[in-house]
Amino acid sequence: MEIKKIDYNFSVCKVVDYSLVNLHSQFCFIEKTDNENSLVCLTSDVPINATQSEDGWKAFRVQGSLDFSLIGILSKICNILANNNISIFAISTYNTDYVFVKENNFQKSLNILGENGYNVIE
Repeated sequence: MEIKKIDYNFSVCKVVDYSLVNLHSQFCFIEKTDNENSLVCLTSDVPINATQSEDGWKAFRVQGSLDFSLIGILSKICNILANNNISIFAISTYNTDYVFVKENNFQKSLNILGENGYNVIE
């Protein structure tokens, strides 16, 4: 399994609405529920209508398109990192999974995954 390092800084935000979100950015994850408008975006793209924002996240993705019948891909990654006291924030898209860790644990996370059989791509 290949892990692709994403070399950007990310922020996790709550926003009033999505009117000021840069939808043309290379990375933009929008999550809406009955009581929350969330956004994960490049730190440089945090909109001014964000009511809360937590900076300092880095990301990697499981490389390639994952078939919906595959079981445990994200779970295995999460368990490896959890066993090494690294907390994560994960987002799944139609094609694959993205894992966010705090910047101070990013390289350690990649090293640990590499030691556990994952091929880390720069």
